[in-house]
Amino acid sequence: MSRPRLLFVSPRFLFPLDQGGKIRTAGTLRAMRGGAFEIVLASPAPADWRSHAAAIGSACDRFVSWPEPHPGKLGRVLALAGELPVSVASDRSAAGSAVIAAELAAGPRVVVVDFPHAAVLVPQRLAIPSVMFTHNVEAEIFERHAALARGVWKLVWQREAAKMQRFERDVLRRFDTVVAVSARDGRALRDRFGLNEVAVIDTGVDLDFYAYHPPEAQAATVVFSGAMDSRSNIDGIGFLMDDVWPLVAASRPDARMRVAGRNPPPALVAKAERLGLPWHFTGFVDDIRPHVLAGDVAVIPLRVGSGTRLKAFESMALGRPVISTALGMEGLDVQPGQHFIAAETGPEFAAAILRLLGDAALRTGLASAARRELEQRFSWPQVGRQFEAICLRTATHAMKDRRS
Repeated sequence: MSRPRLLFVSPRFLFPLDQGGKIRTAGTLRAMRGGAFEIVLASPAPADWRSHAAAIGSACDRFVSWPEPHPGKLGRVLALAGELPVSVASDRSAAGSAVIAAELAAGPRVVVVDFPHAAVLVPQRLAIPSVMFTHNVEAEIFERHAALARGVWKLVWQREAAKMQRFERDVLRRFDTVVAVSARDGRALRDRFGLNEVAVIDTGVDLDFYAYHPPEAQAATVVFSGAMDSRSNIDGIGFLMDDVWPLVAASRPDARMRVAGRNPPPALVAKAERLGLPWHFTGFVDDIRPHVLAGDVAVIPLRVGSGTRLKAFESMALGRPVISTALGMEGLDVQPGQHFIAAETGPEFAAAILRLLGDAALRTGLASAARRELEQRFSWPQVGRQFEAICLRTATHAMKDRRS
């Protein structure tokens, strides 16, 4: 007997796995591949998408696509005046909507839409059971940016936050089940948008790929990993440079910083050079592991954003002790003082860095405790089973509701 078909609609091409959302989506799909559903993945694709054929095949049984949209700066500026948030308007595609319509006409058992943004590609009314996979509380991200912005940018972020609040509320209410990536996000989605059916999955990590390497006895290098074209990461690294590093350097002039992630802003790189900081910006890397392992302490100095941070689990899995703001660990069920060190202000962050750099036993204790916790609770197969069960339950219960 053939398996029921699951149509998975993504607003972005998943490969290479260079963003947290891509990693989470691909990890979930790979864990579900070969299970209860035949998986059809639909997404925009670059001209060279066939060079990623093996990776695509690991995540789905069949792949359908349309050309990636490339909105210019003028289009994004004009979108500021529209009703949709700019980031959502950029994902619209007539070709994409046509591909999705054809796949829906073929009669999948359930459709999963990845991120609220992708809802602009599907019909307003879906005749089959539907799941929305949220990776963040999108409106919350915009509100946090507005809180930190100044001048005209504050007004821009406030307007975009209001637009995202309306868009996210209207979109999420269209789906039979909304999936959140943490209990905290699940509560926020219910309270903010009045949702009834919110399911929660854990954040996963590939424990074989991110194999454990015990911390070194001597330590002098701090590392951050993450896409440096992300506003949240740019803000966090700016905070680290301005409010944290002067305090670290005063006590440990031998300390070094490695920022591993694509597209670091030239102005930020130039500022580090102008200040004579021993900072290295890698730019895009094919494999993040050696860059994290080149560090002795991993930091997550995030002050804006939402969702959960895969970079935290990746560093923990590799055996690098983590220092993070509460926001950087938001939604991850690990304990400060046991699995990581919590810090918020510049002085707190600097003190935590200095403490870890100077205490080999503490580095080893935190790293080994975090790895044990990941092994017990947060592998991708476990997350894949959670998501598959949600899709099966939605397919059954939503269809019954439609018939009744």
